[in-house]
Amino acid sequence: MLRQTLKTEGVNGLYRGVSAPITAVTPMFAVSFWSYDMGQRVVSYVANIPDEKKNSMSVGQLVIAGGLSAFPTVLIMAPSERIKCLLQIQANDKSKPPKYKSMMHCATSLHAEGGIRSIYKGTVITLARDIPGSMAYFGMYEFIKRQLSSWQGLDNPNELSFSAILTAGGFAGMACWGASMPMDVVKSRYQTHSNPNVSVLEVYQGLVREEGYSALVRGMRPALIRAFPANAACFFGMELSRKAMAFLD
Repeated sequence: MLRQTLKTEGVNGLYRGVSAPITAVTPMFAVSFWSYDMGQRVVSYVANIPDEKKNSMSVGQLVIAGGLSAFPTVLIMAPSERIKCLLQIQANDKSKPPKYKSMMHCATSLHAEGGIRSIYKGTVITLARDIPGSMAYFGMYEFIKRQLSSWQGLDNPNELSFSAILTAGGFAGMACWGASMPMDVVKSRYQTHSNPNVSVLEVYQGLVREEGYSALVRGMRPALIRAFPANAACFFGMELSRKAMAFLD
C-alpha cells in the first residue's frame, strides 16, 4: 500500500487528510491532558484521597481517570475525525471530482447540509472508541513509569529520565491503538457512509459480512509502528512543559 500510494500520488498522498488532525492536535492534546488531571481529581474526591497523596493513586484509579478524560476531548476529536475521514475518502475516489476543496470547505459544507449535528456525526461512537483507548493510554503510561522507577530504584516516577518518559509514552500510544482500533474502523465507516440514516450497528454488520472480522484490525501494524514515536514525543513534550511551568503550581 505504501509503495502504491507513493507511485500514484507521490509523497503528498502520505499526508492526505492531515490538515484536520493537525489543526485539532494542539487543543485536543491540551484538553486531553487537562481532562486527565481533572479525572484524577474526581477519582481522588470519590476515593477520599488527600491532595498530598495524589501521587499514591493506584494504576486502576488512574485508568478510570484516563477514561474520564475522553468526555471533554471528544468535543474536539469528533468533528476533526469526521472531516479527516471525508477528505481521505474523496481522495481515494478517482471516479468523480472532489466534493470538498479544503478542511474549512468541508466543515462549512457539512454545516450547510445538516447543521452542527452533521459536523458532530459519530460523536457517540468516537466516545465509545476513546474511553477504552484513553484508559489504555494513560494506564499504560503510568504503569510503565512505575515499573521503570522500580527498576531504577526511584521513589518518585516524576524523577525518571527523559529516555524513560519516551519509552513509557511510546508504549502508551501502542496500547491506545491496540484497544481502540476495532471501534475506530467502525467509526470511520460510519462517519463516511453514503446513507445519512444508517446506524452504527448496520455499518458493523455490513463490514463483518462483506470483509470478515479481520477488517476490524486492518491497519493495526502501521498504526502501532506510528504510535510509538508519535506518542513518545507527545508525552515527552507534556512532561517537559510540566517541569518548565512548575513555578505556576
